[in-house]
Amino acid sequence: MNATDISYWQLAAGYGLLLFPFAALLWHGVPILGDTILSIVRMTVQLLFIGFYLQFLFRWNQPALNFAWITVMVLVADASIVRGCGLKARRFLAPLSFALLIGVLFPLLLFVTVIIRPDPLLDARYVIPIAGMILGNCLRADIVGIRSFYESIHKQEKAYLHALASGARLHEAVLPFMRDALRDALAPTVATMATMGVVSLPGMMTGVILGGSDPATAIKYQIAIMLAIFSGTAITVTAAVYLTLYKSFTPFGLLDKEIFRSRD
Repeated sequence: MNATDISYWQLAAGYGLLLFPFAALLWHGVPILGDTILSIVRMTVQLLFIGFYLQFLFRWNQPALNFAWITVMVLVADASIVRGCGLKARRFLAPLSFALLIGVLFPLLLFVTVIIRPDPLLDARYVIPIAGMILGNCLRADIVGIRSFYESIHKQEKAYLHALASGARLHEAVLPFMRDALRDALAPTVATMATMGVVSLPGMMTGVILGGSDPATAIKYQIAIMLAIFSGTAITVTAAVYLTLYKSFTPFGLLDKEIFRSRD
């Protein structure tokens, strides 16, 4: 059994759900209506394009093309992270891209080659969606973690300089800030895992069930993907901070304020 298809007319009817949130925004004068409409239009266009493109990608099903597409996803996510953190692209794009690749490919390959082992092994129908789920969660966590790390050092510069003056090396002085950044980045995923199955039925589990599999299979998929997401998130945040660390400080150990795109 496959999931019931939705016609484009039925999908168009789904936009009727927007009447209440639009009315609420207008009634209360919330100034995000324009941004909301733009985001919905972008979401629709992007997802329709990706849907058509993935049909061809799944049909070709070539590992080289699959990983090329994952690279494109990583580069787009990288630019979004740098923009979301308020950092300058020329300093951070390359190391963050490498951190994302490590954080996505390691759990992805373990998930595909050890846990589910599809035939063919690097089947696009598994590799692309799983990579997208891991990357999407890493993106949000990286923005939170990296921004927390650098902004905390900037705002608590006296405490950081005191650690340096006390004889701490750079990696020792930044350790408390790294600890807080990891906590901030991973806390949402930890909270999600703690309530999963009781408060919410997560996306992968629901998708596997709609695809015709039994709930037991769907639960195992969901557990595996959450472990992959948590692992990928921890890897990307840690790697991103350490890979950008020495480009972000002066030879004297001071935070280089030029890394920020703009400061108040």
